[in-house]
Amino acid sequence: MRFSGWRVLKEGLTGNKGWTGHWRDPEPKREYDVVIIGGGGHGLATAYYLAKEHGITNIAVLEKGYLGGGNVGRNTTIVRANYYLPGNSEFYSHSMHLWEGLEQDLNYNAMMSQRGLMMIYHNDGQRDAMVRRGNAIINQGDDAELLDIEGVRQRAPFLNFDDNRFPVMGALLHRRGGTARHDAVAWGFARGADMRGVDLIQNCEVTGIDVENGKVRGVQTSRGVIRAKKVALAAAGRSGQVAAMAGLRLPIESHVLQAFVTEGLKPIINHVIAFAESHMYISQSDKGGLVFGSYLDFYNSYAARGNLPMVEHTMESIMAMVPALGKARLLRSWGGIMDMTPDGSPIIDHSGIEGLYLNCGWCYGGFKATPGSGNAYAHLIATDRPHGAATKFKLDRFRSGYGLMDEEGTGAQHNLH
Repeated sequence: MRFSGWRVLKEGLTGNKGWTGHWRDPEPKREYDVVIIGGGGHGLATAYYLAKEHGITNIAVLEKGYLGGGNVGRNTTIVRANYYLPGNSEFYSHSMHLWEGLEQDLNYNAMMSQRGLMMIYHNDGQRDAMVRRGNAIINQGDDAELLDIEGVRQRAPFLNFDDNRFPVMGALLHRRGGTARHDAVAWGFARGADMRGVDLIQNCEVTGIDVENGKVRGVQTSRGVIRAKKVALAAAGRSGQVAAMAGLRLPIESHVLQAFVTEGLKPIINHVIAFAESHMYISQSDKGGLVFGSYLDFYNSYAARGNLPMVEHTMESIMAMVPALGKARLLRSWGGIMDMTPDGSPIIDHSGIEGLYLNCGWCYGGFKATPGSGNAYAHLIATDRPHGAATKFKLDRFRSGYGLMDEEGTGAQHNLH
């Protein structure tokens, strides 16, 4: 079924009786060429690109819950390519190019909105860091523009420009940054993969990974044994637990990152705005809700809910930066489980076990990486060679110390990235 304006008009005039399900509900087969563990954005995108670009369609995506019920539906929907270290810079640039053609590629409305992203700086040191970051972004071939205080005021007059602790001095504007509807991204990739013959198997929990003589043979699941020539992990915040089933210990800690949304308001915020102080970021959804978040909760957890002190910290931050929002009512909050690496950068690599592949450690960058991650991971699985945009996402860098990408410059502490 292909979506079009004509199809919408026809269905509207005929009682909407012609729509069909977006994907099948198949029973798992006994064996596949590739089994992907995790039916979130990265797992579904990997299956889609394996089928579309490499012709591998005998694939099962195993999801213990429902498709898109994990981190891809528990984030703040931000899309950007404003990293500055080699490795991250070219990868997120590649991902942004895929984002910009994604809706046409999938024939699915992901509500991609390149409304622009402003990173606010509050002191001279942060300004210098923004200049450096902006130059790196431009050298990569993406866009960056340094704004002075008047440039920020024209775009966001509601900010608190006179706060004594955190005065707004300017911003780095990334015009191609913006948002996309997170669950629609998962559904679009799921639909595209299913149309190419991929089996999407929900309510199928992986309970073990079979390894014989250094080679992966398949997985144990709540719906029986499934044999596979290749097994690919894409389990987001649960990566450490799933990898342990194969005897691997990953350099990853899992932490909770909370996000919040207010009641629907009239349009007030036209950009995504991030503040260098307090790590807070805010945007407005198409339904009018203000979506925002800040730091991790600073303790290890697999719980998809956070603690009250971080709620208080985030509300204090938003009141300091945008006092006009003081009367907005908070509607709900949620937590996503971040798999944090020691340098804050991800892993797309072989595991050291033949036929077993890793896609993990996305820290804060998982959603914006979705199409790039799936595209690069599919390339690795299909060819056994790293994609050109992901050559630096090696697991071995944490053993050798060579090639670390500490984007935040905070050292080897997982929760500070």
